[in-house]
Amino acid sequence: MEHSSSIPVRPAAQGAIILIDKPRGPSSHQVAAWVREITGVSSVGHTGTLDPQVSGVLVILLGRAVRLTTILHQDDKEYVALLRLQGDVSDADLAEVIRHFTGRIYQRPPRRSAVKRALRIREIHELEMLGRDGRLVLLRVKCDSGTYIRSLCHHIGMACGVGGAMVELRRTRSGPFHEKDCVTLHTLRDAAEQARAGDDTTLRALMRSPLEALEGFPRITMKESAADAICHGARLSSRGVVSHDPFQMEDYVVMMAGDDFIGIGQALVSSSRIVPGEKGLVVAPRLIMQDTGVYPAVWRTHQTKREKG
Repeated sequence: MEHSSSIPVRPAAQGAIILIDKPRGPSSHQVAAWVREITGVSSVGHTGTLDPQVSGVLVILLGRAVRLTTILHQDDKEYVALLRLQGDVSDADLAEVIRHFTGRIYQRPPRRSAVKRALRIREIHELEMLGRDGRLVLLRVKCDSGTYIRSLCHHIGMACGVGGAMVELRRTRSGPFHEKDCVTLHTLRDAAEQARAGDDTTLRALMRSPLEALEGFPRITMKESAADAICHGARLSSRGVVSHDPFQMEDYVVMMAGDDFIGIGQALVSSSRIVPGEKGLVVAPRLIMQDTGVYPAVWRTHQTKREKG
């Protein structure tokens, strides 16, 4: 893909997300590389690999949003899969087998997988037969991240006593993002060229806030006077808390200062023990998304006063 080397529009300080409808053929890594070329943003990642012959939702992270990769990789996924049975199975028998594959299942990564082939447990939250045409069965699967749908189809065929294999697969959802939210690489390229020509409206509309990917996480809002200390790695005290959602000890929480996304922290206590304005550390920062120096360094003033006496 030919492109200008200039960056048509820079992501916000906290980075951005672009939702790509990955076509069949290229790898997820290749799609991420194309987005890097199109946008001119050097730091690009994604939140869940799709095999080359699998299409659908690929969440691309730009700039500082790449720091969220390890957290967003854990988002559950949803797929539509086409299974081909290798023998005849009645609707009733097939429905009974499918029912038994809902819940926690054991899987071993395929031989050609890049990860260690250790036995793992994944949960199938929903498994639904959307329709069938003889030995071809269309399935909708809502599952944990890291579930191998090809293996699931193979095991369903074995449980039916006839064998089976996945013919085609499409990811229809990743975390909070659905296929209807996605754009093609061609749409992204057109928006980037339009931006280079002076109109960045469309490209800015395609760049989503990283907060959209974190909508299921509890939030804690801090005073602006506490924000710079957090950006320097300090832990948040109850004295700096303005408001918070319910959460448990060790949960990941989204740290905010007003409408600004400061970062991701890990709760040191449950939210029920937080008393705003009182002493006590409540959240330890894990991923900082905001620049230092954006907020007043009130903590430095207090530190200087203590040193003087």
